[in-house]
Amino acid sequence: GNQTGGRVGFFLQVDDFDAQYRRMIEAGVEFLGEPRSEPYGRVVVFRDVAGNRWDLLGPR
Repeated sequence: GNQTGGRVGFFLQVDDFDAQYRRMIEAGVEFLGEPRSEPYGRVVVFRDVAGNRWDLLGPR
């Protein structure tokens, strides 16, 4: 089950954010909002099959 109490507890860092985001959408991954730009790069939160929240991270 949800191991992080509703907070992001895991991180998936990728080199090509947009391509990975598209692949994950096509695979049916549940995203919790839209991608956004932060000082450290691009980020969007998604949920895994156990309900845990992850950050998908990539360079700007």
